Amino acid sequence: MQTLALHTCCAPCSAAVIEWLMANGIRPLLFYYNPNIFPEQEYQIRRQECSRYAHSLGLEAVDGDASHDLWLERITGLEDEPERGLRCLECFKIRLLATANFAAERGIKSFATTLAASRQKSLEQIAEAGHWAAAQYPGISFYEKNWRKGGLSERRRELLRDNDFYNQQYCGCEFSLRRRTDSGNKV
Repeated sequence: MQTLALHTCCAPCSAAVIEWLMANGIRPLLFYYNPNIFPEQEYQIRRQECSRYAHSLGLEAVDGDASHDLWLERITGLEDEPERGLRCLECFKIRLLATANFAAERGIKSFATTLAASRQKSLEQIAEAGHWAAAQYPGISFYEKNWRKGGLSERRRELLRDNDFYNQQYCGCEFSLRRRTDSGNKV
């Protein structure tokens, strides 16, 4: 079975992707790297849900460094960007570069991300960030797939319900949370 480093953002987005990979002869090694998530309690809940699901399937889940302060430095000047704007692209680059590095360190030749399962994210930005990150590590490739098609969105909803996953209502960063709160949406 082929191994793939899988950047995971949350259990709801990850479950159907993991299931699809395993059904197609690919064993994912989960890499939870999301320094954008705020506050710390939110980060821990999402991390624990990913780990819980991975372990229920007998998969390894590795936690990356959650340096939120470093993430904030990297997106300085992009705080007021809208969702799907330049802040999101930079955030994807940060997270997928760390994933490419993780894959290289583990001797894994390709990586993917569950970010592409969310309807809230730009597939074009994810693909750009993933291919850019892979280019920084010769011999590593980005496995690009639209995880929203082929019944995977429906399966995502089923797995969310069946596993009683915590289902967050914002991407994770304080800027997304602030915009959501400012617009009157409850989190």
